[in-house]
Amino acid sequence: MTNNENSTENAPYMHEHTPRLDWSRQAPEVFKAMIKLDAAARAGVDPKIAELVKIRASQINRCALCLDMHTKDALAAGESVERIIQLSAWEESQHFYTEKEIAALELTEAITVLTDGFVPDEVYEKAAKVYDEQELAQLIAAITVINAWNRFGVSTRQSPGHYTPGDFK
Repeated sequence: MTNNENSTENAPYMHEHTPRLDWSRQAPEVFKAMIKLDAAARAGVDPKIAELVKIRASQINRCALCLDMHTKDALAAGESVERIIQLSAWEESQHFYTEKEIAALELTEAITVLTDGFVPDEVYEKAAKVYDEQELAQLIAAITVINAWNRFGVSTRQSPGHYTPGDFK
């Protein structure tokens, strides 16, 4: 089976869209700054929590490139398929996650979806109970950065499926 065949029907997959813009080449200094910002934001954040946050924000923002990248990175780092699958329904499957992971996921959703204009006090306070101030600051930074990456990926229609774990580490 090739990447262009559907295993259940043996029919070709849909055509892969072409990215609208190679923004990393057109704005290389911004791209380099984002790489540095991403590394700084991840410092001190548990790697498994960081990947869960990246996947969840990317699900909400519908960033296919980031979903491809971060699910592959999470799997390569030893995350279970089951926890990744359950992530989009984490509220109904909390028994798959730790208290710190749940607090990070709640905070991720609150920061990612700002339609109410603020992060609810109860969400922030729950996170503040399980993270010290430095950890919380880093977690907020990591959530903010993945949302920025998502916006670049979605607005320029970056195509998923070509990432290999570790390509950008």
